[in-house]
Amino acid sequence: MIATILDILIVASLAVGALFILVGSFGLLKLDNCMSRLHAPTKASTLGIGSLLVASMLYAFAYGDGSLNEVLIMAFLFVTAPITGNFISKTHLHGRRKHTDVPPPPQDKIWATDAKNTGA
Repeated sequence: MIATILDILIVASLAVGALFILVGSFGLLKLDNCMSRLHAPTKASTLGIGSLLVASMLYAFAYGDGSLNEVLIMAFLFVTAPITGNFISKTHLHGRRKHTDVPPPPQDKIWATDAKNTGA
């Protein structure tokens, strides 16, 4: 009875993970701008890979000796996926700026490259 319930949980987790990954891949292909394309795979990959790793953990503990490798992978994924999405969006926004938008450096500051400060 317990084995049947575990098998159902494993199959359900695999199906949910595959569905999230499919939706994220579809969103990556069909959405029109960079920011929308960024949102779909970031959220879907986190939830999809997380569900697949839960299925792997359930299988390992039910039919094997069990391991915590999946927990470490999931922790790394949940930490790095939002940070990566943030970096990509900031790069996209920075790439859209014009070079004239950047203010000039202040003239009253003494810079380390100045000849007076380097001892030359």
